[in-house]
Amino acid sequence: MHLRYSYRVYPTAGQCAALARTFGCARVVYNDALAARKEARKAGRPYPRSTDLQKSVITLAKKTPERAWLASVGVDPLIQSLRDLDTAYRNFFNSVSGKRVGRPVGLPRFKSRKDNRQSLRFTRNGFRIRGNGKLNLAKIGDVRVKWSRELPANPSSVTIVLDAAGRYHASFVVDVEPEGLPEVGDEIGVDLGLTSYAVMSTGEVIDNPRFLRKAEKKLRAAQRELSRKAKGSRNRAKARRKVARAHAKVADTRMDWMHKQTTRLIGENQVVYLEDLNVRGLARGLLAKSVHDAGWATFRRLLEEKAARHGRTVGVVHRAFPSSQLCSECGHRGGPKPLHVREWVCGACGVLHDRDLNAARNILAAGQADRLNAPGGPVSPGVAIPRRARPGERGTLLGDLRTTGVRAAGAGGILVLRDGEDVKGSACRG
Repeated sequence: MHLRYSYRVYPTAGQCAALARTFGCARVVYNDALAARKEARKAGRPYPRSTDLQKSVITLAKKTPERAWLASVGVDPLIQSLRDLDTAYRNFFNSVSGKRVGRPVGLPRFKSRKDNRQSLRFTRNGFRIRGNGKLNLAKIGDVRVKWSRELPANPSSVTIVLDAAGRYHASFVVDVEPEGLPEVGDEIGVDLGLTSYAVMSTGEVIDNPRFLRKAEKKLRAAQRELSRKAKGSRNRAKARRKVARAHAKVADTRMDWMHKQTTRLIGENQVVYLEDLNVRGLARGLLAKSVHDAGWATFRRLLEEKAARHGRTVGVVHRAFPSSQLCSECGHRGGPKPLHVREWVCGACGVLHDRDLNAARNILAAGQADRLNAPGGPVSPGVAIPRRARPGERGTLLGDLRTTGVRAAGAGGILVLRDGEDVKGSACRG
């Protein structure tokens, strides 16, 4: 499996200027190729192939006065920018045809030199790691790298990234074998929220750190200082980088915290069950800032990636499953409850429930039922590539007391039958 290892790099002033030239040349090649394909489509000509574009926008363009400066940088990042354009078009066509899952992908757009993030990629022919630990880049030189950890294998490519805060990073792609962890018998359900970040079915509670909320005072002061600077001035550029560094610190702190939490969950549990939250929809409501600050989608992505690497399983319960309405003791469905209701008493068995803990237990039970009984479900922990669960894995068959007279139990929607009844005509056919 392919992994990325990112490190801070510290280029000199001359190397920063060389990287800036390379960023600009790669951007120009990308935009020229995109313009050529748009003109060809508008004129009704055949779709230009990658080899033809490489010859026209790189090889022949270097011989013209307008693009002669392309020869001052390495050719490898220029070729990789064309590969990025091919990938962008491929994603668009796969999205239109339905081959690509997820949100729709639009046509590629022109890049701007004012983008907050600049990047370029070198393959094996364009970089090497020196014996003294420095990273040699073609026509740039030996760049100092802060090696925070060793690379597990020889990298196949490296991407140099300049972020909005003015920091340079080197992101290496390495091919490693999955590292399976010893099997454990524990399975856990996790209910994500805002009051508490996560409540486990075991009763453990992870407090919401609220990194953005805690840094709002500093961010507000930096943003106010930026608004007072004249547009186009150097002081405004300095103030903009100050704001970007403040936001970067919040993002880095949040990511570090998430890595620690997900690593612990994957290490202690064989299977982790989550609810398929509609994060995009919640991020458009009144709680948008808190939802973005929580980063639930990133939390789930990290869990899935680490489970795939270490031989664990992450189960996803369908978002329509009423985890907050079912009693985890008897399965009685008490109906929807407003968010301010944090505790409630089951009308059937009289058990007092904590809202989040009860939901976590229901998620655990529903996930176990789906994983063990649903057709197409996983038969062994861990997958080679993290993926979305198929409908058979995500669905939870729920009984409806109002229409069928049968309660949906907390154990994943397994139907509870009365004495003398059989499963004929029920949703739980074998």
